[in-house]
Formats: sequence, C-alpha cells, structure tokens
Amino acid sequence: MKKRIISFLMMGLAGVVFSGEAVRYQVDGAAFEGFVEKGKAGAPMVLLVHDWDGLTDYEVRRAAMLADLGYSVFCADLFGAGVRPTAVADRRKCTTMLSEDRPKMRRLMQGALDAAKAQGLDTDNAVAMGYCFGGTAVLELARSGSNLKGFATFHGGLGLPDGQDYQKTKGELLIMHGTADSHIGMDQFAALADDLEKAGVGHVMISYGGAPHGWTVFGGGAYREKQDRQSWRDFTEFLRDVLGE
Repeated sequence: MKKRIISFLMMGLAGVVFSGEAVRYQVDGAAFEGFVEKGKAGAPMVLLVHDWDGLTDYEVRRAAMLADLGYSVFCADLFGAGVRPTAVADRRKCTTMLSEDRPKMRRLMQGALDAAKAQGLDTDNAVAMGYCFGGTAVLELARSGSNLKGFATFHGGLGLPDGQDYQKTKGELLIMHGTADSHIGMDQFAALADDLEKAGVGHVMISYGGAPHGWTVFGGGAYREKQDRQSWRDFTEFLRDVLGE
C-alpha cells in the first residue's frame, strides 16, 4: 500500500496528505483488504466502495481527500485480498458474480462496516458512497435497511433487481449521474426517481450535462474536470447536511 501512496505523490499530488493504512479483515471466512483513514475521535465516517477494478490507488486518493475534510474513511474490498482485476473479462466476472448473488453483496458490505467499526470508526454517523459498480453495491446496502444516514453514488448502476424495492431504506440518497452516460441511460435515472418517490425515500438526484460514464476517474478517457468538481462539491454538501458540520 505504501507503494500506491508514493505513486500518487509522484503524479504531482503532493498537496494531498496520505496517512491511512491497509486493513485485513474477514467476511464469511474469506480474507479481504480494505484501507482506512482515521480522523479525530468521533469524526463522522464515509464508507467508500470501489469500481469494477477493485480497491486501487483511485479510492486511496479519494479517501485522503475526504480525510482532509475531517472525515474518517473506510474503503471496502468486495473482491477479496489481492484480487484487483485488470482485464475487462476479469472485472466483468468479479462484478457479475456479486450482481447475481445479492445476499452475498449485502454480507460483504456489512462486513466492511463491521471492519470499520473494529477500527474505531463511528459507523453510527456514517454515509456510504460508491463509484460505478460501487454505486450498485451502495444502493443494495440502502435497500437492505442499513441504519446509515446516507447513500451516495457517482455514475453507479441504478437498476432495481427483480423482487426488490426501497421500502426498508432509512437514509437519504444522493444520486449523481451523467446525461452522456451511454451505459446507464436516463430512463434508468427516471425509473429510480419513481421508485424512491413511491417508497417515500428522501433523495436528491443530479444529472451533469456532457458527463459520460466514469467522468470522475482521474486520467481516464471519460474524465471531465468540470463535472468532477461540481459533483464533488455536491457530494461534500450532502455529507455536511446528513452528518453535520
């Protein structure tokens, strides 16, 4: 993990302070490796969930950005220790396995929360957020009835699995979506709005013009700096609203 941190500093990101560390934990007897940034005692917490390539430098940097704002952060690992797929086929395999086993996805999300609590983080005053596939997992956690105060997604999967609804959802939702997303259409965005309204779930849904799928991923072909900055401001305002200053 130290090598990952150094790689960011070499990319000209010396203004971001990295103080976290890798954390090993178990779920259902299997080993996972998350990453934790500990704030001051009693700091509100963010559970950060990775994209389809697993927990990488990207999540580590976002965790440091949140820590710089005063939050404790636990980066979940949904694939397993050492599983960080690089080939598209392998990434699709990892995400498909969990998308087809929603109970397991929920156990892994809860397992990450349990690991965060074991690290001394305040899971009673917390928000879960995720990118792309991580957004899919965050909405699954929301539907499970988790007691978190909020759930936020950046260009995440929005579809409602068969037989599910949002009736058990307790926290506020923030959905950030790109209108230029060719993978997840605005029809799914609208359908989610209907589902949340029907269930009486408090929510804010924001679409960003010109933002394709993955617009927040630094250095990626889909990266859009303006929309990234806008959505980050929207997200941090959401954190202040639901977790307190």
